[in-house]
Amino acid sequence: MHLRDLTQFLKELSDNNNRPWFIMNKPRYDILREEFLEVVTQLIVELGKFDPAVKFCNPKKAMFRINRDVRFANDKSPYKTRFSAAIAPNDIRRPSKAGGPTYYMQIDGAGHLLFGAGEYMPPPPRLRALRQHMVDDAAGFGKVLKNKRLRATYGDIQNEGKLMRPPKGFDADAEHIEYIKLKSFFVWTEVDLQLNQPEQLVGQIASGMRDAFALVGWMRETKDEPAEE
Repeated sequence: MHLRDLTQFLKELSDNNNRPWFIMNKPRYDILREEFLEVVTQLIVELGKFDPAVKFCNPKKAMFRINRDVRFANDKSPYKTRFSAAIAPNDIRRPSKAGGPTYYMQIDGAGHLLFGAGEYMPPPPRLRALRQHMVDDAAGFGKVLKNKRLRATYGDIQNEGKLMRPPKGFDADAEHIEYIKLKSFFVWTEVDLQLNQPEQLVGQIASGMRDAFALVGWMRETKDEPAEE
């Protein structure tokens, strides 16, 4: 992956987020997209070595489209200014809709590489199931929080959008109540590619995602609530 070419393209796209510029520069985009597809393909292979559930993930389906859905957005910029991918088992077609832990990575025009794993803003039934799993398996979740690899790479689970009060149906004195208040269960970290050009990009990301496997594995044990008839 020619990282400098990618970040330069994304930076220019940020400054010229319009169709005429994109059409003029589409040959650059096509080359960079193919390079990113190869990164995602190799990453799936590496992840499959410790997480067989994702080894058959389709790399093309894992990659996000660069076109933005602007139908209901105030920002009408037609293109995303990052390359990103979400790697999940094949039976989770749309993790954001169906629920289920996902490995995620993105590179933006500022030269920031972000990667991590978990579930970001899962749908209400899935969110409640995850919270209930924390109650039913408090000891198991406690082991996840103490996992040395997880803590060394990511610190703690992100607390963006945390509730002020316990959600309905959960006791204020529950063992992991501060985590039960979360709306997302995701860990992530950033690397400044301008300061740190990794010799093995795929290897570095795969190693970091492996450090999140304790959380991913625990989340997969969650018993989803039955669908309403």
